[in-house]
Amino acid sequence: MRIAQVAPLYESVPPATYGGTERVVSYLTEELVRQGHDVTLFASGDSTTAARLRPVCPRALRLDSDCIDKVTPQVLQLEMVLQEADRFDMVHFHTGFLHFPAVRRLLRAQLTTIHGRMDLPELQTFLESFQDMPVVSISDAQRGPVPFANWQATVHNALPVDLYPWCEEPDGYFAFLGRISPEKRVDHAIEIARRVGVPLKIAAKVDEVDRLYFEDQIQPLLAQPGIEYLGEIGQADKAAFLGGARALLFPIDWPEPFGMVMIEAMACGTPTVALRRGSVPEVMEDGVTGYVVDDLEDAVEAARLVTWIDRKRCREVFERRFGAPRMAHEYVAVYEALLDRCERPEAVMAHP
Repeated sequence: MRIAQVAPLYESVPPATYGGTERVVSYLTEELVRQGHDVTLFASGDSTTAARLRPVCPRALRLDSDCIDKVTPQVLQLEMVLQEADRFDMVHFHTGFLHFPAVRRLLRAQLTTIHGRMDLPELQTFLESFQDMPVVSISDAQRGPVPFANWQATVHNALPVDLYPWCEEPDGYFAFLGRISPEKRVDHAIEIARRVGVPLKIAAKVDEVDRLYFEDQIQPLLAQPGIEYLGEIGQADKAAFLGGARALLFPIDWPEPFGMVMIEAMACGTPTVALRRGSVPEVMEDGVTGYVVDDLEDAVEAARLVTWIDRKRCREVFERRFGAPRMAHEYVAVYEALLDRCERPEAVMAHP
């Protein structure tokens, strides 16, 4: 099948440091190529892929200080995709919603994976006007605020099976990995670690929008004994960081659409202590890959008990549920179903 993957431009594919959506696009693209498909990737020029790369801008927008207007490259990307659309059997967007008005009128064989939260009122209003656009969710929980959208399937995110080695003997620290922002609640991770008496290592980026929150609310907490802030780490450092942890702390306070770090930890054999928010109960297997809890008090108790979790079992669950081959096969099934419907105009809408 001839497939176009259209990636966000804010990070390279794969990203040099933080970047959940771009990482998933990379894993999907490389696995589709491995399975024999003809794939073209529309992404930033510093991306690396076995597919045919169509560079839209020289560098990832987040790291390119020379790019002042960051909307213009995204519009150019859409134009490039539309100019070449006849070359593809399927065009798969991972870029939010900017493309919706043009694509609904010009492309029939197209799909959009929604990677972000859907509980914002403006998104609900927006999707009411685009109920014909075929979309995929990355968790069933993500669909909750917009059940009326044209959902084709839920395809859980995944990782290459050999990306992270299983670590049988961890060191004695808890880990926090991701972004420092109010909804990620690194302050709760610090509180859990402090009350359990276990050191906490924090590997996280700070976006400019969260800079004041970090400086006012979080930076003072980092001076406490046993708290080590590493800053933002890249892919090469993740295996050692997550694999060496006694547990990952994931005390989120928002409707997480998926949460890649949970399956990254799982791949290393590292259990997770997570708050029951968004996709967490869907991704985690409570008592098997860690503990799913309802509040901070329960999180503290779970963190005390987490060494009882079988790390080998965590790895086995990852291999069974979250390997990249499974993700690619499920997307191909969606592509084939949509292509079949393209031959039958009366079957445009589908709500499995």
